[in-house]
Amino acid sequence: MTRTVVHLLRHGEVYNPNGILYGRLPGFRLSGAGQQQAKLVAEHLNERDITHVVASPLERAQQTARPLADSHQLEVAVDDRLIESGNKFEGLKVSVGDGALRSPRHWPKLYNPFRPSWGEAYLHIAHRMLGAVHRARVAAAGHEAVCVSHQLPIWTVRRFLEGRRMWHDPRRRQCSLASLTSLVFQDEELVRIVYSEPVGRTDPRVTGA
Repeated sequence: MTRTVVHLLRHGEVYNPNGILYGRLPGFRLSGAGQQQAKLVAEHLNERDITHVVASPLERAQQTARPLADSHQLEVAVDDRLIESGNKFEGLKVSVGDGALRSPRHWPKLYNPFRPSWGEAYLHIAHRMLGAVHRARVAAAGHEAVCVSHQLPIWTVRRFLEGRRMWHDPRRRQCSLASLTSLVFQDEELVRIVYSEPVGRTDPRVTGA
C-alpha cells in the first residue's frame, strides 16, 4: 500500500484593522504576526517528506505557502478550489451584536442556516475541497503534500469526511490560524485525520480570518 499525507494548512493572521469579513476580496495580506506564523509552520514541517505545495489563489494563502515551499525547494502550485468560501456579507462587519447583522435589510440573507443562504453551499465547498485534496494526493503519492486554504473550507471538508452534518456553530470550529488538518491515506482510502496547532491556538471567532 502507498501511504500519502495531505496537510490542509490554514493561512496565518491577516492585517485587517477595520475588522471586516474580507472573504475573496483582493489586497488582504498577512500581518507581521501572520508572516511569523508562516515561518514557524514551515520550520515545524521542515523534516517532513513534502514533495508538493499548493495554495488558494488569495494573497494570504500564497504568502503562507512561500516559506514552506522555499524550505523544501518547491514551487507553489495554485488550485482555485482551495479558495475562501463565497459570502454575501463580504466587505462588511459581521460580528455578533454589531455591523451588518443588525440591519433588517440583511436579514433575508439569513433565512436558511443549513445551506447556508448567505453564501456558498457547504456541500459545494466540501466537494471542491475534496477534489483539491485528491489532486494533491496524486501529485505527492507516497510522500506528503500541503494545501494552503482557509478556515471554513478546511473545517467543512473535515466535517464531510468525518460524516458529520455540514451546518455548525462557527464559534466552535477547530481550525486555528496556521493549523494543520492532516489527512492520512493508504492508496486512495482515508484512514486517519490528525489535527495540530504548530503555532498555538487562536480564537475561531476572529472576523474574516
